[in-house]
Amino acid sequence: MASPKVSAALQKIATYEERGLGYEALLSQIQFTSNPAQLPRDLIAILDAIFADSLGIVATRSLAGLFVASLKTLKANEAKIEVGEHALGIFQSQAASYEEQNAHVRELMADAYEEDEDNLEAAKVLAGIPLDSSQRKVSNEDKVKFWIRITRNYLEVDDTTLAEQYLNKAKNLIYTVSDRDLNLHFKLCQARIQDARRNFLAAAQGYQDISFLPVIAEEERLHTLSMAIKCAVLAPAGPARSRALGRLYKDERAATLGEYGILEKMFLDRLLTPEEVAKFAEGLAEHQLAKTSDGSTVLAKAVVEHNLRGASRLYNNIGFDALGLLLGLDGDKAEETTARMIEQGRLVGRIDQVERIIWFEAREASGEKGSGRAEGVVGKELRRWDSNVQGLAEEVEKVTSELQLRYPDFVAANLTV
Repeated sequence: MASPKVSAALQKIATYEERGLGYEALLSQIQFTSNPAQLPRDLIAILDAIFADSLGIVATRSLAGLFVASLKTLKANEAKIEVGEHALGIFQSQAASYEEQNAHVRELMADAYEEDEDNLEAAKVLAGIPLDSSQRKVSNEDKVKFWIRITRNYLEVDDTTLAEQYLNKAKNLIYTVSDRDLNLHFKLCQARIQDARRNFLAAAQGYQDISFLPVIAEEERLHTLSMAIKCAVLAPAGPARSRALGRLYKDERAATLGEYGILEKMFLDRLLTPEEVAKFAEGLAEHQLAKTSDGSTVLAKAVVEHNLRGASRLYNNIGFDALGLLLGLDGDKAEETTARMIEQGRLVGRIDQVERIIWFEAREASGEKGSGRAEGVVGKELRRWDSNVQGLAEEVEKVTSELQLRYPDFVAANLTV
């Protein structure tokens, strides 16, 4: 219910011939006429009176703009949201005529929701803004700005599905936008979505690219570099991850970060201890510690695969049970993990299930599916023997040729067949 002053003013306006001017004067003075506690109800009463009166679309639209300006003066976020919801309900009845006012009210409500850290409601209210309409001209830059803002709000509540939908809309227009801040936010959202979807290699590359941008503060650049290292560590072991680790290890700034220790060990294929893994896990986000379909965490799986690659550098062959002891698994699980990595081309080796032995080859895996299968150990040893015999024969041939050059008479007398 409106305050007595505003109720009296509305009754007086009803007697005017130019009622539009009366509403305009009342809205321009409303923040002085009403006290802060009563202001939300007064604004609602004025808006209801304007739309109940037959003033014509032009006059009503102009007054709706003044109402939006008055809405901005509200200090309390709760009041903005309350009045804004009422206004949206009224505008909805003639949505095409009040698109501009509808958009402004939704932006004000989104600001209030964001300040109250209600990011889900902020995203929903922003999503209701019409961006493709013949009644309202919206530039590509403004469209991208809205979509990225919605994406960031959905990311705050870990809804990557809807976040990705709006980022994909922005992706179609981002190339037309020159604003460097918008481009930065787009890249950051892209990396965060890839991170949340466990596409860690792409996320690591995205975070590292952002860490080189001079438009952000040094502290933020180091933070994004730290995120890049975390994503690279969590990525599946293999040639692609080794390249990502190499890029990060060669970045001189990495040595100043707390994640450098585990980065160095992984890049050099050294085995990780449970204590090092536990310390690293303390700095991970909740989604990075989520459990996978087999019940293990993303980090645990990444560490097992890394230690398996490290073991392949230390041993030519190893039994299932011995490998399981090294990886903290049982023998059958160690065999299963090894077989999967070999099949996916992330490790080169051969499994002898009869003898329960895994044979490793020193060469680097290509990353192509099926390329990790090594030939039988007997064939490998024969090729190595043949290579050694060939090398010895070549060395003997070199010695004989040198003797013929330096001591032709001796060779003629002693080595003639």
